Amino acid sequence: MPLITIENLPGAPVEVPPGATLLAALQAAGHDWMHACGAKGRCTTCRLQVSSGLENLTPPTDAELRYRAAGRLLPHERLTCQARLPAGDVTARVPEATQLPHVRYLADGQ
Repeated sequence: MPLITIENLPGAPVEVPPGATLLAALQAAGHDWMHACGAKGRCTTCRLQVSSGLENLTPPTDAELRYRAAGRLLPHERLTCQARLPAGDVTARVPEATQLPHVRYLADGQ
C-alpha cells in the first residue's frame, strides 16, 4: 500500500488505502489535521507541502486548480481532502500557517 510520510509530525508513515483521500488516511491513523470546510475542497486549510513524490498523487482537482490560479495554492502544495495516492509514496510537511496549536510538530532536522 502507498505511504505518506509527514516530515514534521512524529510517528510512522501512514498507509493510504486505495481510493482514500490523504486526509481520510491521516485521520484514520490518528492525526488531527486542519480542515475548516469539512473536507469539501472549499478552503485551503488542509493543504500540505509535498517534498517528494508529487507525481505519485492524482492530478489536481478543479478546486485545487482554482486555488492555484488565485495564488492560494503553490505548485508543490496539495489539498489533503482532494488528493489521493494510487501508487508510490509521498513525503510532505504541514505548512506553518495551517498547524494546529495543540499538535506537537517537529522542527527541521528532528
